[in-house]
Amino acid sequence: MTKTKSVNETRALFAIKDYFRKCIQRLKKTLKVKLLASDQSHGVDAEPVSLDDLPEECISIIISFTSPRDAFVLASVSKTFESAVQSDTVWDKFIPPEYESLVISRSQDFSSKKDLYFALCHKSVLIDDGKKSLWVEKANGKRCIMLSAMNLSITWGDCPQSWEWISIPESRFETVAELVEVRLFEIRGRIKSCILSSRTRYAAYIVFKKGNMCYGFKEVAIEVVVGVVGKNLEESCRRYVCFDEAMDEPFLRRKNLVKPVWREDGWMEIKLGEFFNEGGLMNNDEIEMVALENKQRNWKRGLIIQGIEIRPARL
Repeated sequence: MTKTKSVNETRALFAIKDYFRKCIQRLKKTLKVKLLASDQSHGVDAEPVSLDDLPEECISIIISFTSPRDAFVLASVSKTFESAVQSDTVWDKFIPPEYESLVISRSQDFSSKKDLYFALCHKSVLIDDGKKSLWVEKANGKRCIMLSAMNLSITWGDCPQSWEWISIPESRFETVAELVEVRLFEIRGRIKSCILSSRTRYAAYIVFKKGNMCYGFKEVAIEVVVGVVGKNLEESCRRYVCFDEAMDEPFLRRKNLVKPVWREDGWMEIKLGEFFNEGGLMNNDEIEMVALENKQRNWKRGLIIQGIEIRPARL
């Protein structure tokens, strides 16, 4: 694994250095007349321009069009590059545009945009009046969003006999939804595509816990689907999951079900599906995520829903 990672980093470094050489060639071509005039006036031959011959500010601007992972690789090229990578010019491109409001909400001072970037990587911040949380992936700066249970449409969610809204210390949100008892289980979430990073493939996960008394989900297939609102979803977009992590493998394989996995934060998650976000500020598409069980109609109880998390898919 380490050897493979080293080979990939070496390939990435050569690719990036080649990109920089092409940038220099374009700069030289643009300034060719001026360079020739200057050289002829001094009676000297032009010397090749190296990467380090570029002004540090110019290197920072070019690095800002790469990614955080590439920036760290480039920092090892030379002392000039290492210094250029520290510039706010670089990290400002990797931070969500609304970072100023995020800083105010965090009530923290950051000595550099790089420090702010890593703060957003390591800890999410609440947005939209506490109904969503936002953070960025360390390697690529892509946005990650979790819709809180308050931001979801839950059938019978406003009925105290069906769902109860409670506060628990391990949640990042003020309240979560605890299932009291229902037969029809239906949860829907929507998010505008422009909130997410453009040209990115995302995966959506429902994040939950189990209460002290949880039942009704054993050997029950929950239909889930993820797609763009208003567009016909292909059958391949639909899948089935099971909220019971104790289900044996033969049953899961027979029903082709996806079961929950434990997260590092002590919650569980189930993958609902994936989608490609074309994005862009002018894109008004909405992405909808649905979890539905309306066939068996057995009584269900005990799930605690924190929300739906949307983060870049692992390729």
